[in-house]
Amino acid sequence: MLSLNSLRQELPTDCEILAVSKLQSVEKIRKLYTTGQRLFAENYVQEAVEKQKQLADLKIEWHFIGHLQKNKAKLVVGNFTYIHSVDSLELAQTLDHAARMKNLTQKIFVQINLAREESKGGIHQEDLSHFLEKSAFLGNIQVVGLMTMPPLFDDPQRARPFFRELRELLKIHQAKCPQLQKLSMGTSSDYRIAAEEGSTIVRLGTILFGERLK
Repeated sequence: MLSLNSLRQELPTDCEILAVSKLQSVEKIRKLYTTGQRLFAENYVQEAVEKQKQLADLKIEWHFIGHLQKNKAKLVVGNFTYIHSVDSLELAQTLDHAARMKNLTQKIFVQINLAREESKGGIHQEDLSHFLEKSAFLGNIQVVGLMTMPPLFDDPQRARPFFRELRELLKIHQAKCPQLQKLSMGTSSDYRIAAEEGSTIVRLGTILFGERLK
C-alpha cells in the first residue's frame, strides 16, 4: 500500500486518482476520505447503491467502472458523476433514455478494447467514429473521454503501446468532438506508465486500500 500523498507526488498534477473501492468496507472508504480522497469508483451496482446510502454524509464523487447491463442503467444514471464502461452504442442509448427520464445529463467514457480480448468489453477502435457520430444525437449523455484496460502483463512496460494508442485515438477524434478531454487508463499495476502516456484518471484499488474483502 502507498499513501495518497506519495501517490500524488509522483503523478502529474492533471492526473486524478480514482480510488476503486469495490469489495472494500465503508470504514476503509471513510478513512481514505479523511486523507483528502474524493473520487471513488465501484464495479457492482447493488454494492455501490448500498455504500452510497451509508456514505451520504460525505461529499464523494462517485464513478462507475464495472460492466454495466442495460437493465441496470436506471440505477446508475444520476447516481454516478461518470460511467467509465460504456461498451456499446446500445448501452449509450439506454443510458440516454434513463437520463432523459430523470431530466439530467450523464457523463460517460467510451470503453475501447484495443487488444480485442474476448473476455473484456469495449468497442473496437475502428468503430469509434460511428459511435461518436450516433451518440451526438443523444441529448442526455455527454461523451467526455475514452477508457481502456490493456492485457495484464508481468512487465507494466508492455502496456505502454496500448496507453499510447488510446491517447492518439483521443487526439484524432477531438477535432470533431472537442468535449473528448479525458483518458481513463492505468491501474495499480501500471499507473505510472499510464500517467506518462497522458492518463487523466488512474484507477487505483489495492495499492490504496490493501486486499479486498472476500
